[in-house]
This record gives sequence, C-alpha cells and structure tokens, in this order.
Amino acid sequence: MSIELSAEVAAAVADGTPVVALESTLLAHGLPAGRNHEVGVRLEETVRAAGAVPATIAVLDGTARVGLSADELARVCGSDMLKLSLRDLGPAFAMRRDGATTVASTAALAHRAGICMFATGGLGGVHLAMPGEQAWDISADLDVLAATPVTVVCSGVKSVLDIAATVEVLETRSVPVLGYRTDHFPAFYRRESAFGVPWRVDTPEEAAAVIAAHGETGSSGVLLVNPVPTEFEMDTDLHHRLLTDGMALLRERGVRGKDVTPVLLEHFHTASGGVSLTANIELVAANTRVAAEVAVAQSRR
Repeated sequence: MSIELSAEVAAAVADGTPVVALESTLLAHGLPAGRNHEVGVRLEETVRAAGAVPATIAVLDGTARVGLSADELARVCGSDMLKLSLRDLGPAFAMRRDGATTVASTAALAHRAGICMFATGGLGGVHLAMPGEQAWDISADLDVLAATPVTVVCSGVKSVLDIAATVEVLETRSVPVLGYRTDHFPAFYRRESAFGVPWRVDTPEEAAAVIAAHGETGSSGVLLVNPVPTEFEMDTDLHHRLLTDGMALLRERGVRGKDVTPVLLEHFHTASGGVSLTANIELVAANTRVAAEVAVAQSRR
C-alpha cells in the first residue's frame, strides 16, 4: 500500500502522542467551496486544542497522505477529487490519481498508519428502499468498521438512511455502539432516533476504558455516537417536511441505489435555507472535539 505519514503524525504515532484521523470526503464532496477549507482548518485546530495531533487523510498523486500540509489541505478543498472508498484505493494508487477518502477508506488507512481514533460526521448505513422495493445498497463503512479496530466518533447515521436496518447490521457485525452522554442512537440532524443505544458513557475516560476493554475481547472497531449540539438540532417539523419532500423527489426522478443519499442531502441543504449545512458543520466539530478528548484519555491509561 502506498502510504506516507507527515513528519508530525509519524512522530506522534511513534511516541504515543494521541492522534485523531479526519476524512477528506466531507471536505471535497460534502461542503461547498470556501466553507470546506474553513471547516478543514477548524477541525484540525479543534484536535490541537484538545491536546492531540490531527491527521487529515487523502490520496494525492496515487499516495495516501496521512496528515496534510497547509498546501495539501487547500488542494483537497479546491480540486476535483475522486471519491474513494476502500475498494477504490488500489486503482487510485496504481493510476496515480487524487481522491478524497470516505469513512471506510479513512478507517482502513488510519489503522494501517497506527491511528485508532477517527472523527467524522455520520456513518454510512443501509439505504432506504423505494416503495415496493427491497434495499440492497449497504455502505462499505459497516463492514470496514466490523473488521477494523478503529473507534469512529460520529452523530449516528443520516436520517435519509434506514436507521433500523443500520442498527441491526451493526449488532449482527458485533460492533459495540456507545452513546456519548445519550441513551439514544442519533439521527445526524436530529439528536434522537426511535432507537436506543446498548451502552452509554459520560466521560472521555469512561469511553477510553470501554474501548480498551473491547480491544482485549473483540477485533472490530467501536462506534461512539455523539448527538448534534442542542442549539444546532434541526426543527422536527422542518426535518419531517424535508424528508417527505425529498422522498417524493426521488420517486419523481427515478433515483436509485447509491445516488439516493447525495440527492437527498442536496435537497436538505438547498430547501432548508442553510440550516442543515450549519448543523452538519457543527456536529462534525463537536465529534472532533470528543474524539480528541477520548484519544487524550486513552494516552493516559
């Protein structure tokens, strides 16, 4: 595998300094130009403020870069980047392409680099089926998390996904789900879904202890779910209207499979007047802070 760690990240991994991996698909494909670079810088500063080292991950010129320079971060945010899941890394390496890493590929590369903590916005999951159909589109994030000993801090899965099926897949794959100061599985823009979490932790130290104990008994990653901050949660009525209208839009356009989520998210961003975009940014920032605090607590054990 073609992978290079920045000097800062390599030194931190070698001496046990806490490191937090950050994905690049959020920046290249999830946020508008201009705002994406601002958010990328903010997330790295958030990690540093908590006492850890940020490691934003992307593929540049066919090499996985773990920890980006200022110029490389700007390149990710300003260039036309491929979206690379785990299955896409080999072709991108061989063809020397540029690409932004998803949750699945970021987790795999972080593990390869010796990093066990990863912050993101939302985990991929089982896609909603259109009426009269069965959903077969399941995000690679779930299987990678089941096979990769990395802790992913996120705000659950997006409400445009099938949350019930996603929670069931996580249970089947034996992935521990920890609610961070919550008893409910979050739904990205909303703090609570209809589903609970099997375990709750209330401090970084408690989370670190559970993660360490799981490492002695299981080989999967851990999902630490952190709800969107209360002040940025989307209004219930607005969320319901956007989701209902979005599903009608899918039927009207005949959208299927992997195209469902991007179309729904774009609908949320445009029809909410920026409310969903602000929620997205703030929940990622909150997850990054929690991940860094837990990483620091792990380093002190």
